[in-house]
Amino acid sequence: QVHLVDSGGGLVQTGGSLTLSCAASGRTFAMYTSAMAWFRQAPGKEREFVGSISGRGSSTYYADSVKGRFTVSRDTAKNMVYLQMNSLKPEDTALYYCARGRTSIGGSSSAEYADWGQGTQVTVSS
Repeated sequence: QVHLVDSGGGLVQTGGSLTLSCAASGRTFAMYTSAMAWFRQAPGKEREFVGSISGRGSSTYYADSVKGRFTVSRDTAKNMVYLQMNSLKPEDTALYYCARGRTSIGGSSSAEYADWGQGTQVTVSS
């Protein structure tokens, strides 16, 4: 099992930027070929896919709602995954989670992910 710790959330104004970080520990060798993803969950809503990066970092995949504004990246040597968020909107307000995929392909279903961070809160004020 890989232990994931999310950080970097906070309060930001509409149009602002934040970078979330996800630090991995434990069986980190499992990260080397695993896809990594970010999900989010707003109050009263189901958890939704935000973006993912493939096991080797060669491809990324984003939800339509964040495409062009958010960027997922990874530094495998440091066991870190990042979510750069630009042009933030109030509807981006949610608890954000990173997750480690069961395979190297970063799909959008939460069932494809084995390990989860505890979440970091992002609040965008209007």
